[in-house]
Amino acid sequence: MSDPTFRQVRLGDALKRLRERAGLSQREAAFRLRYNYQKLSRIENGQLPEFPGLRAMLDLYGVLVTEEAPFIDMWERASEKGWWHPYGVEDQGYLSLEHDAIKVCEFSLGYIPGLLQVESYMRAVFLGWQIQHSRKWIENQIAIRTRRQQRLDDSSPLQYRGVIAEAALRQADREQLLHVSDRGLLPNVTVQVLPDAAGLHDGQNGPFTVLDFAYPGEMSVLYVEHPAGSTHVEDVERVKAAKLVFKHLSKLALTPDESAEWIGRLAAER
Repeated sequence: MSDPTFRQVRLGDALKRLRERAGLSQREAAFRLRYNYQKLSRIENGQLPEFPGLRAMLDLYGVLVTEEAPFIDMWERASEKGWWHPYGVEDQGYLSLEHDAIKVCEFSLGYIPGLLQVESYMRAVFLGWQIQHSRKWIENQIAIRTRRQQRLDDSSPLQYRGVIAEAALRQADREQLLHVSDRGLLPNVTVQVLPDAAGLHDGQNGPFTVLDFAYPGEMSVLYVEHPAGSTHVEDVERVKAAKLVFKHLSKLALTPDESAEWIGRLAAER
């Protein structure tokens, strides 16, 4: 079974909060719903309930009929298969996060960020990985990454801020550098270069991404990739700390205009 999507996890969280607001323990609620305890636990951790089960929970938790609409909407959206499903992607973690985000702040240390990559760069990255993948897997990954980039040009576009370390840009060719500059001209995209001259800084602990969402009361999420996979952090204080680090890196970096000039000079050398 694949991991629950971001929308499914959010629905589970919302149902858990309703249960707690109603003053019911998980075991008490499960008994009154005629569920076993494990089933309710799975639902609150992101397993999608059947629609009659959702209505039964809302009724038990004291949600009035006139107040049901937002939760039904959450259930309907959580029921949708992500656009990435036909590509056979198993780990939906970041894709489902980014799909629902309205703003992404990303610090990149070693690579050009995925939302700013050209196809030739993507291919070089995937072929350079230690673990070898099939041609079909690589083509699927390229198609997915290209599809993700469409959000920068949507009618309601994703707000994107990227701080890119100098080392990552110096490994890119002219086509890739010019593409980064071109994307930086979009009103919803901000690109900054963090030069080596900035010295030692918190960003050298590794790249990270912070995503913000439009849902009322929705907390931000910190996403960090590592050699063994990835980690999502929703703890308010830890996410706040990551946002402060990103703000500090933005101040250390060249301004967007200075960054565009710097990238342009580097591209001219290629």
